[in-house]
Amino acid sequence: MDARRAAEIVARSSYGRLVAYLASRTRDIAAAEDALGDAFLAALKTWPETGVPQNPESWLMVAARRRLIDAARRDRVQENVLATLKASQGRSPTLDDPETIPDERLKLLFICAHPAIDAKMHTPLMLQTVLGLTATQIASAFLVAPATMSQRLVRAKAKIRDAGIAFALPAVAELPPRLAAVLAAIYAAYTQAWETVDGVALRHRGFIAEAIWLARLCVQLVPQEPEAHGLLALLLYCESRRDARRSADGDYIPLAQQDTRLWSQPLITEAERELAQAATLKQLGRFQLEAAIQSLHTQRAVTQSVDWENLALLYAGLIQLSPTLGALVGYAAAIAAAKGLEPGLAYLATLPPEAVKNYQPYWALKAHLLRQLEQHAEAKQAYSRAIGLTEDMTVRAFLLQQSLQLDK
Repeated sequence: MDARRAAEIVARSSYGRLVAYLASRTRDIAAAEDALGDAFLAALKTWPETGVPQNPESWLMVAARRRLIDAARRDRVQENVLATLKASQGRSPTLDDPETIPDERLKLLFICAHPAIDAKMHTPLMLQTVLGLTATQIASAFLVAPATMSQRLVRAKAKIRDAGIAFALPAVAELPPRLAAVLAAIYAAYTQAWETVDGVALRHRGFIAEAIWLARLCVQLVPQEPEAHGLLALLLYCESRRDARRSADGDYIPLAQQDTRLWSQPLITEAERELAQAATLKQLGRFQLEAAIQSLHTQRAVTQSVDWENLALLYAGLIQLSPTLGALVGYAAAIAAAKGLEPGLAYLATLPPEAVKNYQPYWALKAHLLRQLEQHAEAKQAYSRAIGLTEDMTVRAFLLQQSLQLDK
């Protein structure tokens, strides 16, 4: 394996774990990220000459820690940090040994959701520090300029450092108020990869596996919180369909056309179990409703049909709790299937133009409905908009094929 490829694999699979471990000792997230960044640069320079080390994670950890020690020496104010880092300097840690390098990611997620930090920055901060998304990726998800998001992230990290926020899991009583932000970040990390059909690629599977792993940890940490079970169920339902999302040639296959025989029954069974457990806790939430929506879709594997009327009811409930654009567009699709194309299209027309102008699922659904209504000119315009907003090449190819068929 060449040096660059090895560094990329470590960055994908271990970035959040390494940052969390370093930050827990320095109490400074930005410093930990900078040190790890320097370590990766050193690896790209050194490994081609010396060969990839047997344990690249350990090499990076040692290199990053040395840079942190050097920085602490230059700033004598950080005597406690220097002492902490020196105490572990003699060891050669390996990420395969959790006792040598404890996994601090869940702890860091809850730290990022501290009430002293602007609530709007909780999820973006987690996405960058723990899950390794760039400021540009996060800015795109939150519809703000990358420079603006970058500045906000810098301020949030400085707040953690300057306020002396303890790097420890909160007391049990303090966990529930922070849980919503933690679950939202885990979900955002998953959808970042899920919404890209190329999520089958290793770099996206890394995000997917990390998100599911963190969701499982949340269930273990707060088993009496129904939304933790709801989120895990939601991710498992979605993941159960991964092998059916593309053809053997790599073409995108929408949900309605997927071969249900390719869905993972063990993951669906586990998801049903988590959703049932959430229901026993008798506190309905966003992720439980989203999981219930996915559960209805999985019934197609048994009934060969979808209960669109009940699906529309679930979307209506979701909108009451969490009126996101995704929920609103999903409701329009359910209305179109349950009550007719015109009612679905009419509901789409009620959505604020400014809010949906750059929301790709809106335009893809609008194009689909217009196409079925044989309003070809309007459908082609909607397809053009959806294609322009699509980054995934396989989805773009699918939409382009649908648009070209209007010319026949």
